[in-house]
Amino acid sequence: MQLHSHNATEKEVKSAMKDLGIQRAKLHGWPNTYSFTKAMGEMLVLAFADNLCAIILRPTIITSTYKEPFPGWIEGARTMDIFVLMYGKGKSNFMIGDPDSILDVIPVDMVVNSMLAAVVHHDHNRRERSSPSSFIYHIGSSDSNVCRPLKLCDVISMMYRYFTNNPWTSMRGEVVKVREYVLLPSITSLRRYITIHYLPLLQVLKLMNMLLYHYFDDKCAAVEKNISMVIRFAEIYRPSLLILVLHRLNTMDTLYR
Repeated sequence: MQLHSHNATEKEVKSAMKDLGIQRAKLHGWPNTYSFTKAMGEMLVLAFADNLCAIILRPTIITSTYKEPFPGWIEGARTMDIFVLMYGKGKSNFMIGDPDSILDVIPVDMVVNSMLAAVVHHDHNRRERSSPSSFIYHIGSSDSNVCRPLKLCDVISMMYRYFTNNPWTSMRGEVVKVREYVLLPSITSLRRYITIHYLPLLQVLKLMNMLLYHYFDDKCAAVEKNISMVIRFAEIYRPSLLILVLHRLNTMDTLYR
């Protein structure tokens, strides 16, 4: 209401609400609004668990299908897909991250199969729910790949090889040539990298735009949008890109057996 009273645009209101959401999440110890609201939902389920036939499933990074309905299918772009698309389209070749950070990924059809198995099991064994640990399932792959877990450096190497051999072609028919990916250890180093490598070019572009009667308005807006997007994604996904952990999948393994 306060923003509307100052005649803020819908875009400004949306941006302010996003920032407020992240501030509120961090206030309560969560890295972003996604994990914060998921935790709130789980708390509600646990509060009414005695009167509900419910299960809680916690999938890790969901990727395209392994097999069903066909290999590689996915709807929309989520989490890891966003970084891959931005890189392939030439929009960004840098991000924060530890090369040895473990990416616990799981194909979406395996997530669906796990959900169905858990639903059937708990529908047949409703009286077994003695504690939350009996109906909370972590769905992932890192625990079963202890000897050779998928690391961030592996994904970056695969991205570079793939888009080098299969370059993205824009709507104008332009072939995008990717550069090697740059990993930075912190948000501070990310901002410094942008300041050194991108802001001078943006300032020159803005000067040319002013001299040429706003001929490059769209280009300036696109560059600023890409920079803002990279910083926002870095802040949102920082916990996933800088941690060295394996997820224990005990309850899921027990269910499979």
